[in-house]
Amino acid sequence: MFRSAALALFLGASAVFAAPAWLNTTAIGRTCGSNPTTAEIAAAEAHFSEQLATGAFDNVGTFAAVVPVYWHVIYSTTTVAGGYIPDSQISSSISEMNAHFAGSGLSFSLAGTDRTLNANWFNGLGPSNTYNSAAKNQLRLGGANALNIYSVGFKSGSGAGLLGYATFPSSYASAPKDDGVVILFSSVPGGTTANYNQGKTLTHEVGHWVGLYHVFQGGCSATGDSVTDTPPQVTATNGCPSSQDSCSGGGLDSIHNYMDYSYDPCMTEFTAGQIVRFKSQISTYRGIVV
Repeated sequence: MFRSAALALFLGASAVFAAPAWLNTTAIGRTCGSNPTTAEIAAAEAHFSEQLATGAFDNVGTFAAVVPVYWHVIYSTTTVAGGYIPDSQISSSISEMNAHFAGSGLSFSLAGTDRTLNANWFNGLGPSNTYNSAAKNQLRLGGANALNIYSVGFKSGSGAGLLGYATFPSSYASAPKDDGVVILFSSVPGGTTANYNQGKTLTHEVGHWVGLYHVFQGGCSATGDSVTDTPPQVTATNGCPSSQDSCSGGGLDSIHNYMDYSYDPCMTEFTAGQIVRFKSQISTYRGIVV
């Protein structure tokens, strides 16, 4: 299906993630371990433009703009501290995410929840490691339009200390089982991770799942995050500063954007341009028509 399998593989391997320390109680910012180069971003955007122009993905199928969500609770003990989050926090997470995406035409509906006792997965699951592959190969449900969420502990290995990571839409065709979002269980609404417990980690990672880059992608370059109404930004925001202008003359940084690294209370918006972009991304690669 892909005319550029290498590009799809790159985007699948380049899962994006953000991280505070485990059950952090100090003021530390999110960090990202996936930094695609300017050339890689240019190639990705050229591929996306080609698909839009040629209709290469018209045979993906058409799905409604209500995304089915499958939540996979991976836990080490049957306590909240062991990752066994209650249904109420899962429901609150979906409600908060719907509020964050309100006005975009995209919404999310819980289609199923399962719970898996596996201390190795809970502690060690991380981007591209064997636990990631094993868990997703066993648990993932649905097709390209289905959002699979895995809540884990991120305590060791390649995932140690992460807040979350996600795959991009264009990676689905080459690696359908890898598709989805992985988050720290205590970042859900009412969770115990200080500064990151309003559910906005999930919204941030789902932003990647629908095709958005970080607002500071590309720094002060003209291409930036491939969205025209997010000002150029070179600094990933830490906390919630009163203002920040990391690219002089380009406008104040998007410190309130869900695709920055601000604290949860600081994040309040997607821009109109981001909404236009992710609608095109999910229509092209996921068959979701908004």
